[in-house]
Amino acid sequence: MPTKDEKDRIELLQGTLDLLILRTLRLGPAHGHAVAKAIELNSGDVLQVEQGSLYPALHRLIKRGWISAEEGTSENNRRAKFYRLTAKGRQQLAVETSKWDKLAGAIARILRPVEQEGKP
Repeated sequence: MPTKDEKDRIELLQGTLDLLILRTLRLGPAHGHAVAKAIELNSGDVLQVEQGSLYPALHRLIKRGWISAEEGTSENNRRAKFYRLTAKGRQQLAVETSKWDKLAGAIARILRPVEQEGKP
């Protein structure tokens, strides 16, 4: 049975996860687990990124040239793949952020329409 915290978490749409990964890597290179943890922490533990979603997204972003990967050693001395935002990824982050702002604004207008003067 899910806990209250698990019930409060929200699943991410594919494009949203890509945006959040790009934004997280803007702060610097990170391995996959660190990316997922950063998204969780920065969302106040509302968003949870499952490995089954994270790693396909990271591979997709590498294929698009938006991030790169290199082998390294994690903070607990384990081999890990570190992901880094590319110049192309920085440009795409700006594009995706703009799209997100437009989408969020449109949804907000539908959910909370401003009452027109004289109309209920």
